[in-house]
Amino acid sequence: MLGQLGHLVFRRRRLVLALAALFAVFAIVWGTGVFGSLVSGGFTDPGSDSSKEQTVADRAFGQSAPDAVVVYSSPRLTVDDPAFAGGVQRMLASLPPDRVVHAVSYWSTDHAAGFVSADRHSTYVALQIRGSYSAIAARLGVPGLTMLRGGPVVVNDAINTRVKSDIGRAEGLSFPILLVLLILVFGGLAAASLPLAVGGFAILGAFTTLRVVSFFTGVSIYAVNIVTMLGLGLAIDYGLFMVSRFREELAFRGGRRDATEDALVATMQTAGRTVLFSGLTVAVALSSLMLFSLPFLRSMGYGGVAAVLVAMVGGLTLLPALLAVLGPRVNSLRVRMPWRGHAVRATRSSDAPAPDDLAGARARERGAWYRIATSVMRRPVLYVIGTTTVLLLMGVPFLRVHWSSPDQRTLPAGTESRVAADVLKAEFPAANTNPIDIYVSGAAATTTGLHVLTTGYQAVAGITGARVVAIGPNDARIQLSYSADSSSTAGRALVATLRQILVPADSRVLVGGFTAANADTLSAIGRTLPWAGAWIVVGMFVLLFFAFGSVVLPIKAILMNFLSLSAAFGAVVWIFQEGHLSGPLGFTALGGVDATQPVLMFAIAFGLAMDYEVFLLSRIREEWDRTGDNTAAVALGLERTGRIITSAALLLVVVIGAFATSGVTFIKMIGVGVAIAVLVDATIVRALLVPATMRLLGRYNWWAPAPLRRVYGRFGLSESGSVGVIPVPEPGAKVSASA
Repeated sequence: MLGQLGHLVFRRRRLVLALAALFAVFAIVWGTGVFGSLVSGGFTDPGSDSSKEQTVADRAFGQSAPDAVVVYSSPRLTVDDPAFAGGVQRMLASLPPDRVVHAVSYWSTDHAAGFVSADRHSTYVALQIRGSYSAIAARLGVPGLTMLRGGPVVVNDAINTRVKSDIGRAEGLSFPILLVLLILVFGGLAAASLPLAVGGFAILGAFTTLRVVSFFTGVSIYAVNIVTMLGLGLAIDYGLFMVSRFREELAFRGGRRDATEDALVATMQTAGRTVLFSGLTVAVALSSLMLFSLPFLRSMGYGGVAAVLVAMVGGLTLLPALLAVLGPRVNSLRVRMPWRGHAVRATRSSDAPAPDDLAGARARERGAWYRIATSVMRRPVLYVIGTTTVLLLMGVPFLRVHWSSPDQRTLPAGTESRVAADVLKAEFPAANTNPIDIYVSGAAATTTGLHVLTTGYQAVAGITGARVVAIGPNDARIQLSYSADSSSTAGRALVATLRQILVPADSRVLVGGFTAANADTLSAIGRTLPWAGAWIVVGMFVLLFFAFGSVVLPIKAILMNFLSLSAAFGAVVWIFQEGHLSGPLGFTALGGVDATQPVLMFAIAFGLAMDYEVFLLSRIREEWDRTGDNTAAVALGLERTGRIITSAALLLVVVIGAFATSGVTFIKMIGVGVAIAVLVDATIVRALLVPATMRLLGRYNWWAPAPLRRVYGRFGLSESGSVGVIPVPEPGAKVSASA
């Protein structure tokens, strides 16, 4: 199938390039319009009690918590001075009523003491806003007074603005480094430019796909991050796989122009097959995010799958077409590096062996990666125990994980909305911008019912106050203040206790607010996580079986991925929850980890780990099909892929690691966490743990029950482009020493 696609792309290469160019133009003109369709937030479960409470209570009584809180202060004037009071009141009166639904201040509350600081030089105004905050942001200033703008809407606006600027900065930082590294890896400008072309195609294609999706459902603005990260990162991976194999196949055919088609077809049957299975495995891992009810995670799933599939399609169509046009000129504009050794010499026509000596040439390779593999396989038990111990020790901090929700502290210190929150907490202790809201309807909303409920709530440990803030014909809203931090375990336990309080018959009680939403988010993630994990495991098993015809390799790969990811998660807790490296990385440790981030990192890192697993095992399987010698196949497979995998990992770390420069902590966490996972996987796992375990398993690496062997023999796709498997003995049968 892929061989036929190779022939087709070669013969229609100019048409393929023309269609790709037209699509790119369309994506630039229309697809990039997705930025105007993206929404913020998405960290709560729309079907939870807290979301229902907000919907019905806000519909009945208007919003409870303010959208924006503006602090005004003066070192000279107090709130009692006419200049201070008159300036704030004139500003409030000038705000457009179609934008500001409600404004609460010291003066509108008949001089409520809670709105004034102890020294009386500061006050705050709480605003409920309709539409865009940016429409009134510039009109909130008062001459002669210092202003600090904060609150949920302002924080979200600051995060969104920061994310957009961070994407541009990350790309600006990573692109020059990527270009230099690609030139060093490929040894030439022509070959180095190809992955970048596919990367641009993947990003534009994913933006176009997201815009289509946005017509049917909300798409979070944060999906742009994963599109940029994976679109460019995987395009570079696939470019490395394809271009390296094409140059190899072309060199072994003498580097002649008339050998281009044969080299391209061979590349599609081998590296193209790897790209196909790799793209599918990464897409399956990321599609698990669509199972979650949180719009943030679902949006990341949409963006991730779109980026991966477009990168895969580009790697199997656009990239082969470019290779077909270039042919031997793929080696032009070469930059010679002394350490490239055989890889450079092999591209010279005079050094290339005859086509019929291809297998012998590959078998004679005994480079550094071959020596590493054979060294590991001489002591497999030692390496398995050693590497497993190291990975488990790295994962120990994850046992201390504490879940939290993002707030203004995810922004850099000194950001206006973060400073406003700190000032509110310090100078206005009675101000509660994150109350627990309770919507009551039915019998419990009567005077007697409300008295019973508020009395019961006040008796709960941790509740510092309970009052009825709104009453309707048959419903009411109760607001509770509490001593616990709104993102803490104690706060979530308090919500659980409140929900267990019995209410009268024929009544409805919904507990909402920030703390309740935090608890409901964790509950929603916990309910879906086993199903998402099962989806990934089953999907990986099926794809890897059809890729390699073994039931042992998929199980081994999945177990090793869980092991390496535990190490990455341990590092995330150690860094971001406990605050190690907070100074160099420039963030404030929150004492917890936002629960959505490990889920996102797991899907991304699991998929990327399978990307390298498929690439390595594909070359090992190729040698196994040729020789039937497991040990030699592992050593030769690692020799042929070791440099490419480490190069791909380094390039991917540059792309992903650039997001570690983000000023938003949870974006920084994704960049650091995934970068660590990729480095651990490409070094400890691929170079040490994989060869050791494959040596211990021997020929049983390729074992499958007879019925499944027949299934693979009919439907599986081997490295050579044909189907079939080498017979593997059943358990108990005699195994040759070479295994």
